Amino acid sequence: MKYLIINGSPRKKNTWAMVKRAKAILGDSEFEEIQLMKEKIPMCNGCFKCFMEGEDKCPHHDLINNIIEKIREADGLIIACPVYAMNVPALLKNFFDHTAYLYHRPEFFDKKALVFVSTAGAGHKDVAKYIDETLRHWGFNKVYKAPIACGGKEHLETMEIDKATEEFKKDIESNKLHNPKFMDLIFYNVWRAMAVCEDPIKADAEYWKSTDLVNHEFAPAIKLNPIKKGFGKIMFFILKKVIK
Repeated sequence: MKYLIINGSPRKKNTWAMVKRAKAILGDSEFEEIQLMKEKIPMCNGCFKCFMEGEDKCPHHDLINNIIEKIREADGLIIACPVYAMNVPALLKNFFDHTAYLYHRPEFFDKKALVFVSTAGAGHKDVAKYIDETLRHWGFNKVYKAPIACGGKEHLETMEIDKATEEFKKDIESNKLHNPKFMDLIFYNVWRAMAVCEDPIKADAEYWKSTDLVNHEFAPAIKLNPIKKGFGKIMFFILKKVIK
């Protein structure tokens, strides 16, 4: 298996120790590391070009697309992130800001991720939740989380890291694709409806039509159960009426 590791910390300490433990559990696999500190990605300037004109119009496209391509090629994604001022570090937030177009144009429906968050105090669960939600907006099929408050009971911390990693590994190897949560279905159909409204964002409309996602209640690779398929149909019908 091939795993891509994105380190959202400017250094390698507590959070990276969690990654090293996970790598030992994942065993004989290929690992590629991206240290965001070394990528030197300029700050997102809020130009909206990725939304309105396409992600290739971003002034920092080459740097961002290089990472996105690596995510596409990987079997699984691992994100390591400490808590800074009760939130994600600026390095990771800046990367996420550059990929905000993926909220409108999700694509990673067959991908799974493992998220490690460490803190010396609090905020680890909120940060893990934020990263989880971001990846699910990108389309990620499943996100495993291990938010750790370092300095607690070490054996419990180790158990949580091991459990999340082992579940992640087993799921990756199974090739199983999980049904989306209802909230994921809602957001998917929000962007789907926006792509067919009277005055759509051009880049969105082109993406949804060229991928044929506009004709599906969710990514066709994922077989929805009857309840969620019906829910997706109803949401799309309602949202087309609401979004003008």
